[in-house]
Amino acid sequence: MDLGLRGRACVVTGASRGIGREVARLLCVEGANVLMVARNEERLAAAAEEARTSGADTGGKAEPFVLDVTAEDAGTRMLAAAEERFGALDVLVNNAGTAQWRDLDDVPDEDWRAQYELNVMAPLRAMRAAIPPMAERGWGRVVNVCSTAGKRPSSAMPEYSVAKAAELSLSRLFADRHAADGVLVNAICPGPVESEMWMEPGGLLDQSHALSGAASREEALATAGAKRPIGRLAQAGEIAAAIVFLCSERASYVSGAAWSVDGGTVQVII
Repeated sequence: MDLGLRGRACVVTGASRGIGREVARLLCVEGANVLMVARNEERLAAAAEEARTSGADTGGKAEPFVLDVTAEDAGTRMLAAAEERFGALDVLVNNAGTAQWRDLDDVPDEDWRAQYELNVMAPLRAMRAAIPPMAERGWGRVVNVCSTAGKRPSSAMPEYSVAKAAELSLSRLFADRHAADGVLVNAICPGPVESEMWMEPGGLLDQSHALSGAASREEALATAGAKRPIGRLAQAGEIAAAIVFLCSERASYVSGAAWSVDGGTVQVII
Protein backbone atom coordinates (compact mmCIF):
# COMPACT_ATOMS: atom_id res chain seq x y z
CA MET A 1 0.00 0.00 0.00
CA ASP A 2 1.36 3.41 -0.98
CA LEU A 3 0.93 5.66 2.04
CA GLY A 4 1.52 8.85 0.07
CA LEU A 5 4.43 9.98 2.22
CA ARG A 6 7.13 10.27 -0.42
CA GLY A 7 8.83 13.64 -0.07
CA ARG A 8 6.87 14.64 3.03
CA ALA A 9 8.92 16.44 5.70
CA CYS A 10 8.60 14.90 9.15
CA VAL A 11 9.82 15.51 12.70
CA VAL A 12 10.01 12.60 15.14
CA THR A 13 11.00 13.24 18.75
CA GLY A 14 12.52 10.58 20.96
CA ALA A 15 13.95 9.17 17.74
CA SER A 16 17.17 7.65 19.00
CA ARG A 17 15.62 4.45 20.33
CA GLY A 18 12.50 2.33 20.62
CA ILE A 19 9.27 3.40 18.99
CA GLY A 20 10.64 6.72 17.73
CA ARG A 21 13.61 5.10 16.03
CA GLU A 22 11.35 2.62 14.26
CA VAL A 23 8.86 5.34 13.24
CA ALA A 24 11.69 7.30 11.63
CA ARG A 25 12.95 4.22 9.83
CA LEU A 26 9.52 3.30 8.46
CA LEU A 27 8.90 6.88 7.33
CA CYS A 28 12.16 6.74 5.39
CA VAL A 29 11.08 3.43 3.86
CA GLU A 30 8.01 5.31 2.61
CA GLY A 31 10.26 7.94 1.02
CA ALA A 32 9.74 10.67 3.61
CA ASN A 33 12.36 13.11 4.85
CA VAL A 34 12.76 12.84 8.62
CA LEU A 35 14.30 15.16 11.20
CA MET A 36 15.14 12.82 14.06
CA VAL A 37 15.19 14.58 17.43
CA ALA A 38 16.74 13.31 20.66
CA ARG A 39 19.31 14.28 23.29
CA ASN A 40 21.92 11.52 22.91
CA GLU A 41 24.10 12.53 19.97
CA GLU A 42 25.88 9.22 19.49
CA ARG A 43 22.77 7.08 19.67
CA LEU A 44 20.86 9.51 17.46
CA ALA A 45 23.57 9.44 14.78
CA ALA A 46 23.40 5.64 14.64
CA ALA A 47 19.60 5.72 14.40
CA ALA A 48 19.72 8.28 11.59
CA GLU A 49 22.19 6.17 9.64
CA GLU A 50 19.91 3.15 10.02
CA ALA A 51 16.93 5.18 8.77
CA ARG A 52 18.87 6.54 5.79
CA THR A 53 19.93 3.04 4.80
CA SER A 54 16.34 1.82 5.06
CA GLY A 55 15.17 4.64 2.78
CA ALA A 56 17.85 4.21 0.16
CA ASP A 57 15.51 2.64 -2.42
CA THR A 58 12.72 5.20 -1.99
CA GLY A 59 14.67 8.41 -1.59
CA GLY A 60 13.86 8.76 2.11
CA LYS A 61 16.25 10.96 4.06
CA ALA A 62 17.06 11.21 7.75
CA GLU A 63 18.85 14.00 9.57
CA PRO A 64 19.75 14.00 13.29
CA PHE A 65 18.91 17.04 15.40
CA VAL A 66 20.18 17.01 18.98
CA LEU A 67 17.69 18.79 21.21
CA ASP A 68 15.99 18.59 24.59
CA VAL A 69 12.30 18.80 23.70
CA THR A 70 11.44 20.32 27.08
CA ALA A 71 13.34 23.51 26.22
CA GLU A 72 10.93 26.41 25.88
CA ASP A 73 12.08 27.13 22.31
CA ALA A 74 12.22 23.48 21.20
CA GLY A 75 9.09 23.74 19.04
CA THR A 76 10.30 26.73 17.05
CA ARG A 77 13.78 25.22 16.71
CA MET A 78 12.42 21.95 15.32
CA LEU A 79 10.24 23.81 12.82
CA ALA A 80 13.13 26.00 11.73
CA ALA A 81 15.44 23.01 11.30
CA ALA A 82 12.86 21.08 9.26
CA GLU A 83 12.22 24.09 7.02
CA GLU A 84 15.93 24.71 6.56
CA ARG A 85 16.73 21.10 5.65
CA PHE A 86 13.55 19.98 3.88
CA GLY A 87 11.72 23.19 2.98
CA ALA A 88 8.66 22.60 5.16
CA LEU A 89 7.18 20.52 7.95
CA ASP A 90 4.26 18.24 7.08
CA VAL A 91 4.25 15.62 9.84
CA LEU A 92 4.98 15.86 13.57
CA VAL A 93 5.31 12.81 15.83
CA ASN A 94 5.57 13.72 19.52
CA ASN A 95 7.11 10.56 20.91
CA ALA A 96 9.72 11.55 23.50
CA GLY A 97 8.99 10.09 26.91
CA THR A 98 10.21 8.09 29.87
CA ALA A 99 8.75 6.38 32.92
CA GLN A 100 9.61 4.51 36.08
CA TRP A 101 7.80 2.25 38.52
CA ARG A 102 7.06 3.44 42.07
CA ASP A 103 4.27 4.02 44.54
CA LEU A 104 2.05 7.10 44.45
CA ASP A 105 3.38 8.27 47.82
CA ASP A 106 7.00 8.08 46.62
CA VAL A 107 6.76 10.61 43.77
CA PRO A 108 8.30 13.99 44.63
CA ASP A 109 6.81 17.22 43.32
CA GLU A 110 9.67 17.81 40.90
CA ASP A 111 8.95 14.52 39.13
CA TRP A 112 5.26 15.39 38.74
CA ARG A 113 6.40 18.63 37.12
CA ALA A 114 9.00 16.90 34.95
CA GLN A 115 6.44 14.48 33.50
CA TYR A 116 4.06 17.37 32.78
CA GLU A 117 6.84 19.26 30.99
CA LEU A 118 7.78 16.24 28.90
CA ASN A 119 4.33 14.93 28.04
CA VAL A 120 2.19 18.07 27.94
CA MET A 121 4.23 21.25 27.58
CA ALA A 122 6.72 19.81 25.07
CA PRO A 123 4.01 18.51 22.68
CA LEU A 124 2.03 21.72 23.23
CA ARG A 125 4.97 23.90 22.19
CA ALA A 126 5.75 21.65 19.24
CA MET A 127 2.17 21.76 17.96
CA ARG A 128 1.93 25.52 18.47
CA ALA A 129 4.97 25.95 16.23
CA ALA A 130 4.30 23.24 13.64
CA ILE A 131 0.56 23.45 12.99
CA PRO A 132 0.08 27.04 11.73
CA PRO A 133 2.22 26.58 8.59
CA MET A 134 0.58 23.18 8.01
CA ALA A 135 -2.83 24.84 8.22
CA GLU A 136 -1.79 27.53 5.75
CA ARG A 137 -0.92 24.80 3.23
CA GLY A 138 -4.08 22.83 4.05
CA TRP A 139 -2.34 19.56 4.93
CA GLY A 140 -0.67 18.19 8.02
CA ARG A 141 -0.46 15.24 10.36
CA VAL A 142 0.33 15.15 14.07
CA VAL A 143 0.57 11.97 16.13
CA ASN A 144 1.01 12.20 19.88
CA VAL A 145 2.38 9.00 21.36
CA CYS A 146 0.48 8.59 24.62
CA SER A 147 -0.09 5.38 26.59
CA THR A 148 -2.66 2.95 27.87
CA ALA A 149 -1.83 4.52 31.23
CA GLY A 150 -3.49 7.69 29.99
CA LYS A 151 -6.76 5.79 29.56
CA ARG A 152 -6.48 3.60 32.66
CA PRO A 153 -4.03 4.93 35.27
CA SER A 154 -1.28 2.59 36.37
CA SER A 155 -0.71 2.50 40.12
CA ALA A 156 2.93 1.66 39.39
CA MET A 157 3.48 4.80 37.26
CA PRO A 158 1.32 7.53 38.84
CA GLU A 159 2.93 10.73 37.56
CA TYR A 160 3.36 9.22 34.08
CA SER A 161 -0.30 8.15 34.00
CA VAL A 162 -1.59 11.59 34.94
CA ALA A 163 0.65 13.34 32.40
CA LYS A 164 -0.40 10.95 29.63
CA ALA A 165 -4.08 11.51 30.42
CA ALA A 166 -3.44 15.24 30.07
CA GLU A 167 -1.65 14.63 26.77
CA LEU A 168 -4.72 12.80 25.45
CA SER A 169 -6.89 15.81 26.29
CA LEU A 170 -4.35 18.14 24.69
CA SER A 171 -4.33 16.03 21.55
CA ARG A 172 -8.12 16.12 21.29
CA LEU A 173 -8.25 19.90 21.76
CA PHE A 174 -5.79 20.47 18.90
CA ALA A 175 -7.63 17.93 16.75
CA ASP A 176 -10.92 19.76 17.15
CA ARG A 177 -9.32 23.12 16.46
CA HIS A 178 -7.49 22.18 13.26
CA ALA A 179 -9.35 19.37 11.48
CA ALA A 180 -11.13 21.85 9.20
CA ASP A 181 -7.72 23.24 8.24
CA GLY A 182 -6.63 19.85 6.88
CA VAL A 183 -4.37 19.18 9.85
CA LEU A 184 -5.30 15.86 11.44
CA VAL A 185 -4.19 15.35 15.04
CA ASN A 186 -4.40 11.91 16.63
CA ALA A 187 -2.99 9.93 19.54
CA ILE A 188 -1.61 6.43 19.84
CA CYS A 189 -1.85 4.55 23.16
CA PRO A 190 0.64 1.69 23.36
CA GLY A 191 0.96 -0.74 26.20
CA PRO A 192 4.35 -2.13 27.28
CA VAL A 193 6.83 -2.53 24.43
CA GLU A 194 9.99 -4.65 24.26
CA SER A 195 12.09 -1.57 23.59
CA GLU A 196 14.98 0.02 25.45
CA MET A 197 12.72 1.73 27.99
CA TRP A 198 11.65 -1.72 29.16
CA MET A 199 14.62 -3.92 28.30
CA GLU A 200 17.77 -1.92 29.06
CA PRO A 201 19.48 -2.54 32.43
CA GLY A 202 17.61 -0.56 35.08
CA GLY A 203 14.60 -0.14 32.81
CA LEU A 204 10.97 -0.96 33.46
CA LEU A 205 11.54 -4.70 33.25
CA ASP A 206 14.18 -4.62 35.98
CA GLN A 207 11.97 -2.32 38.05
CA SER A 208 8.98 -4.63 37.68
CA HIS A 209 11.22 -7.61 38.44
CA ALA A 210 12.34 -6.02 41.70
CA LEU A 211 8.80 -5.19 42.78
CA SER A 212 7.10 -8.40 41.63
CA GLY A 213 9.24 -10.96 43.38
CA ALA A 214 9.76 -12.89 40.13
CA ALA A 215 12.64 -15.36 40.15
CA SER A 216 14.31 -13.88 37.04
CA ARG A 217 14.05 -11.17 34.39
CA GLU A 218 12.70 -13.80 32.01
CA GLU A 219 9.93 -14.71 34.44
CA ALA A 220 9.10 -11.04 35.00
CA LEU A 221 8.89 -10.49 31.23
CA ALA A 222 6.68 -13.54 30.76
CA THR A 223 4.42 -12.38 33.59
CA ALA A 224 4.09 -8.91 32.07
CA GLY A 225 3.26 -10.42 28.68
CA ALA A 226 0.71 -12.82 30.13
CA LYS A 227 -1.34 -9.86 31.41
CA ARG A 228 -2.15 -8.93 27.79
CA PRO A 229 -4.95 -10.79 25.99
CA ILE A 230 -2.55 -11.26 23.07
CA GLY A 231 -0.12 -12.95 25.47
CA ARG A 232 3.06 -10.89 25.02
CA LEU A 233 4.51 -7.41 24.97
CA ALA A 234 4.57 -5.42 21.74
CA GLN A 235 7.51 -4.96 19.42
CA ALA A 236 8.43 -1.39 18.56
CA GLY A 237 7.65 -1.96 14.89
CA GLU A 238 4.06 -2.93 15.69
CA ILE A 239 3.44 0.42 17.36
CA ALA A 240 5.39 2.33 14.71
CA ALA A 241 3.30 0.85 11.89
CA ALA A 242 0.11 2.31 13.38
CA ILE A 243 1.79 5.68 13.89
CA VAL A 244 3.08 5.84 10.32
CA PHE A 245 -0.38 5.01 9.00
CA LEU A 246 -1.81 7.98 10.93
CA CYS A 247 0.91 10.15 9.38
CA SER A 248 -0.18 9.17 5.88
CA GLU A 249 -2.57 10.19 3.14
CA ARG A 250 -4.51 6.99 3.86
CA ALA A 251 -5.58 8.33 7.26
CA SER A 252 -7.49 11.15 5.61
CA TYR A 253 -10.64 10.76 7.72
CA VAL A 254 -9.08 10.09 11.12
CA SER A 255 -8.98 13.04 13.51
CA GLY A 256 -9.17 13.24 17.29
CA ALA A 257 -8.68 9.50 17.71
CA ALA A 258 -6.82 7.82 20.57
CA TRP A 259 -5.98 4.41 19.15
CA SER A 260 -5.13 1.67 21.63
CA VAL A 261 -2.30 -0.49 20.27
CA ASP A 262 -1.91 -2.60 23.38
CA GLY A 263 -2.74 -6.20 22.56
CA GLY A 264 -6.22 -5.76 24.01
CA THR A 265 -5.01 -4.73 27.46
CA VAL A 266 -7.34 -1.82 28.21
CA GLN A 267 -10.85 -3.18 27.90
CA VAL A 268 -12.68 -0.08 26.73
CA ILE A 269 -14.42 0.57 23.43
CA ILE A 270 -13.39 4.21 22.95
